[in-house]
Order: sequence, then C-alpha cells, then structure tokens
Amino acid sequence: MPASNNQTSPAPPLRVAIIEDMRELREGLQSLLNLTPNFSCAKSYRTMEDALREIDAEKIDLVLTDIGLPRMNGIEGTRLLREKFPALPIVVLTVHSENQKIFQALCAGANGYLLKNTPPARIIEALREVVEGGAPMSPDVARRVVALFREFAPPEQADYRLTDQEKLILKMLVEGHHYKTAAFELGISVHTVSFHLRNIYAKLRVHSKTEAVAKALREGIT
Repeated sequence: MPASNNQTSPAPPLRVAIIEDMRELREGLQSLLNLTPNFSCAKSYRTMEDALREIDAEKIDLVLTDIGLPRMNGIEGTRLLREKFPALPIVVLTVHSENQKIFQALCAGANGYLLKNTPPARIIEALREVVEGGAPMSPDVARRVVALFREFAPPEQADYRLTDQEKLILKMLVEGHHYKTAAFELGISVHTVSFHLRNIYAKLRVHSKTEAVAKALREGIT
C-alpha cells in the first residue's frame, strides 16, 4: 500500500507588474523578482499608458511603479489604476522624496512609497508587506508622512481664547441662528452680537459666518 503524501503544494509566486521607463532599472527589478523565491515579474512596462491598456488584475498580485514616467506620470496613473482595480496593491518606487509628491501619491491610492535608494532586500520585504495589508514606506518617507499629518491635522484642543459669551454665540450660529434670533435668545442687541462676531472672526482667523461654523464643527470648538 503506497504511503500517503502529506506534503502541501508550494505557494504560488507573487506576480508583480513593473512600470519603469529606465531600461536598466526595469531589467534590474525584473531580475530581482525572478531570482527571489516566491516572486515573479509578471509583466513590465515603460509607460503608464501601456500598463493601463494591458494590465489584467487576474494575472498580477501587485504593481510597482515609478512616478517620473514619460507622458502620464505615476501619480495620475496610480489614481486611474485605483479606479479601475480598487483592490490591487500599488507601491511607488521613486527618487522623489518631496512632501507634495508623497501626499499626492498616497491620496491617489498608493499603498506604499519607497525611494529608489532602498536596498533590494527591503524592496522584497515591502512587497510582501503590502500584499498582507501593510503600507510600507522608506524611513525618510515615513518621517515626512508623520510631519504631514501634524501639519494638516488641526490641534486636538485648539485654544482660541474665546470668552464664554463668544462661545455661546458661536454655538448658536452652529445650531442655525442668525444675528437677530441669537440676539433675541440672549436678550442682547443685534449690535452687541455683531461686536462679538467680529471678535470671534478675528480669533478664529476667518472672514464669514460660514467659515466660522465650518471651523467650529471641524475642530469641535463649541
């Protein structure tokens, strides 16, 4: 009686599509993937237009793309790939470390952002991370992303030094009151409400009721 075979089949390789216009780098990445166990370069493209036309999400597991491509750049291409294939992981590999490029790429739908000086072993590790749901980034990029969040996120407890009366009037504006109804509810004159609003606008650094209400809601001031 033959012995039972308990060995499991090896996992299929991760199929990567490369989008890179520099031939030497493109071929280097192909070799890196094809020589790494459990990886393969499924397809490589010189332009984003070719990739968008030919990529079949059924035949690849992730995309590795440059930003500085001829004609359509990698950021716009990432946005279009994300629209076309919502679940397809996309990792940027680029020389660009500027905050604006990082921010635009992540907003376009990139799952990871690596710089081209990243060691080959780390590139492979990052590609494994992204198919497992991670968001790999080069160390310098990660630091910049943290700084970007600090820059764009409002202070958790912003102190605009509003008086109690000013906070009350701002709260009434958020609730939909106008100058006259706020004045009536508070038992003060419309002129007094207008005076307080000028102070509120100055302290919040806004120029209208709409901006004041939006800022109050966004930052939880009231």
